[in-house]
Order: sequence, then structure tokens, then C-alpha cells
Amino acid sequence: MKKTVIMVVNPISGDVDKVAYTEAAQAFAEKENLEFILYETIGNGDIPKIKALYEQHKPERILVAGGDGTIKEVAEALEHYDVIIGILPAGSANGLSVDLNLPDALEENLKIAFHNNYMEMDMICINGKKSLHLSDLGLNAQLVKNYENSSTRGMIGYALQAITTLSEQEEPFTATIVANNKTTECVARMIVIANSQKYGTGVTINPTGVMNDGKFEIVILKNLDLLVFGKIITGNMPADTDDVEIISTDKAKISLENAVSFQIDGEYIGQEKELDIYILPGQMKVAIP
Repeated sequence: MKKTVIMVVNPISGDVDKVAYTEAAQAFAEKENLEFILYETIGNGDIPKIKALYEQHKPERILVAGGDGTIKEVAEALEHYDVIIGILPAGSANGLSVDLNLPDALEENLKIAFHNNYMEMDMICINGKKSLHLSDLGLNAQLVKNYENSSTRGMIGYALQAITTLSEQEEPFTATIVANNKTTECVARMIVIANSQKYGTGVTINPTGVMNDGKFEIVILKNLDLLVFGKIITGNMPADTDDVEIISTDKAKISLENAVSFQIDGEYIGQEKELDIYILPGQMKVAIP
């Protein structure tokens, strides 16, 4: 009986036509004598459908063509199954693939997705929602919200919204963070909850992050003027500064004086006052170079 590979594609992520991805993956699967099954996400009710497809075919690997949000959805659908996720980066935010050092070329990525080693990656649980990668409170979450509501996609869309976001940014917020039996009070422009090192723009926000060490980092950015925010967006995180504090832990509580914009893996969640956070070690198998 032929083995199966399932490919999950987000047709609208990024500004990328997915037909080339699908055709290349299908050709690769045929060459490997695998039955190829395609599933296109529709934006709601995808998780139970992906689960049902897995149950029906029990593939060893599932390919995902999309951005961080699509990968996270597949990871949530398959969190109780023993399956390796192969990533074909094709979103507007591909932070996870940047962190995994996946190449840009589709052919190279197909070889990795179909064949290579895998890593057992941690996930973070925040108020019951899963985060693979980077979540944050404050300025960047506001940017994500503005980007979701804008009509221009891709890096140009991000740049335009960054200017809007900075011009309308809210006041710094006061946070109390309890982690490692210590309480930290701070005034911040942005607090990042990081499982990995980089945003999809290639910006290193968490230089010490390791995705399978059973810990996550809380990165407190106390000052974010136009210059610092510009540096972060363009990939030049100023690490040697009093404006940044990093706490490494496996569980934490963040309480805010007032509700603040919050996003998980590039998806705007809403305004939050309390975050309850803990690590889920080795939650997801992902193919790596």
C-alpha cells in the first residue's frame, strides 16, 4: 500500500502564489512514490479537518506551505500525534523558518521537508493558546493589528503600518512579572514572550533563545523610540543597552495595570491584562536542515 504525504496550504498567506509550491511538492511526492493529498485552509474550522485527514491517512509527514500562523494551526491539530511537520515558508511572516535556518529555494526546502532530520520543538501555552515562536504585548501587537486591517501585504505593508503605529503609539505600560520565584516591576513599550530568536523580518529579538531547551524568554523593551524600533524592524536589535531586559524561565505570570494589545505568532488576539504562561516541552516534531 502506498504511503501518503499530506500538504496543507494557506492560499492567502503572504503575497505568494502557492500553485508553484503545490505542483513542486506533488511532483516530488510522485517521484518518491507517495500518494499526495492537498488541503487548502479556509480560515475557520481547519483544525478538525486537518485532524480528520491525519486520522484517515496516518502520514509520517505533513507539509505546510504558509506562514507562522498556518504552521501553528497544523501543530495544534496534530499535537497528540506522532508526525513530522515539513515547512515550506510561504507567508508574510516566516519567523519560524528563519529560526530553523531553512533555505530560500523551494527545491532545497522540499528535500528537507520530505527527508531530513527533525527536532522536537517546545511550544508555549499563553492563556490556553499555543505559541510556537514569538508573542508580544505593546507596540508590535498594535502593528500586527494595523497590518491585519490594511490592504497592502508583504514587507511594504509592514513598513507602512510601522509608520502609522509609531505615530499613534500608546503610552508605555506598567507590568508586574512573576517568574523564577522573583517579582519584576517594569515600565515597558513592548514585552516579548519568545520561544525562538528571530521575528520573520530576520530581526534577532532574543539572542539566547533555543527552541528545544524547555524554557522561554521574556524580553522587556523599556524604550522604543523611532530609532530603536526602526533598528528592530530592519534587523539590527540593539542588545547592548539598558533598555532591554531578558528573563529565562519555564513559567510566568504577567499582570498589567491597563489592558494592552497582544499578538501570538503574528495573529492579533486583542487587549489583555493578565497572561498566564508555561512551556510545553518537545511538543512538535519539525524537519530541519
